[in-house]
Amino acid sequence: MTEYTLVHDAAQLVRNGDNGLDTVSGAAVAVEDGHVVAAGPTDEVVRAYPGENAVVAVDAGGKTVLPGFVDPHTHAVFAGDRADEFTDKLRGKTYQEIAAAGGGILRTVRAVREATRETLVENLLSQLDGMLAHGTTTAEVKSGYGLRPDTETKLLEAIREADDRHPIDLVPTFMGAHAVPDDWSTDDYVDHVIEDQLPVVADRGLAEFCDVFCEAGIFSVEQSRRILTAGRDYGLTPKVHAEEFERIGGAELAAELGAASADHLLEATAADAQALARADVVPVLLPGTAFALAADYADPDQFAAAGAEVAIATDFNPNCFSQSMEFAVDLACHGMRMEPGSAIRAATVGAAAAITRRDGLGRLREGHPGDLVIADVPDCEHLPYNFGVSTVETVLKAGEVVYDAR
Repeated sequence: MTEYTLVHDAAQLVRNGDNGLDTVSGAAVAVEDGHVVAAGPTDEVVRAYPGENAVVAVDAGGKTVLPGFVDPHTHAVFAGDRADEFTDKLRGKTYQEIAAAGGGILRTVRAVREATRETLVENLLSQLDGMLAHGTTTAEVKSGYGLRPDTETKLLEAIREADDRHPIDLVPTFMGAHAVPDDWSTDDYVDHVIEDQLPVVADRGLAEFCDVFCEAGIFSVEQSRRILTAGRDYGLTPKVHAEEFERIGGAELAAELGAASADHLLEATAADAQALARADVVPVLLPGTAFALAADYADPDQFAAAGAEVAIATDFNPNCFSQSMEFAVDLACHGMRMEPGSAIRAATVGAAAAITRRDGLGRLREGHPGDLVIADVPDCEHLPYNFGVSTVETVLKAGEVVYDAR
């Protein structure tokens, strides 16, 4: 007899179809060998997969079952603390002013360089516990707080070890071009990333993507193009931090290079949205970043109107300290005015596409990964409606219960 897990009698099941959520009332999901083998009305699923024969049977009566959240943009591995900068922002200092005074990314870089790999791993595992408790089952994690070969590889090795030790699947991204270290010219540092960092990362197989902070005063479009093209030559798929503070052409670059995603996009235009859609580049919107910066939110409608599959993410980092994809969904609705179904799709199917996981991740359909969340709400609209709290009760990864708040 095969072993399977059954989640039954859910008030609502979110399966995710090709163009929408595809919800089912009074539903069940069966998972065998890590993948969904049945997802539909409870009586149909239980007829084929009886509860009494299940290895694990979870009664989801009155609750909503949806795919595990995919967080496609995080900087979750770091050391140190920057809570005082939060107070500085409340007093009116800008992101750029804090950085010019010795804070920001380079402050975290100094802390990471002093930290051991073991410390970084333990820090990351702790953050992943928080992410899991809010329903995340897959997450992208970037380096970028090392800015030299030894510390960039230390960060990426910490990601690999945490991936081995934690239920959340981690997707590693190399981001040596996150900032320019002190005492370097930008052009010299770009050469250093290309000539000294990328070869080591690629040779050790430590990353899947290469990302660049393409922004005024940081890395220009041409400098970003050089790094991303070199990364692509090493087998790393491009990603771009684009149009966060100023529109300088980062989204157009992402489209030109066929990047997996263009992220932030607070200053992107309808023309940018159309270029991304034509190139099948996923726009990743980060409402938590706008919230933390007290900035205007990105406009999801222009990307949807262009035909793009929109994604949302937490942007979890020392400057946007939220591990919660639930909160990202809340802000997508309350800040960006996305409808609940669109926000949930962006946190699952869209987010999976942003890390090139188009194999069914983010859906609960036959043959797709058995990653799911049971939320203590009667339907998915209540997730962002009941904002500011966690409604996640149980999380399953590949059909195994990995978090249970009951």
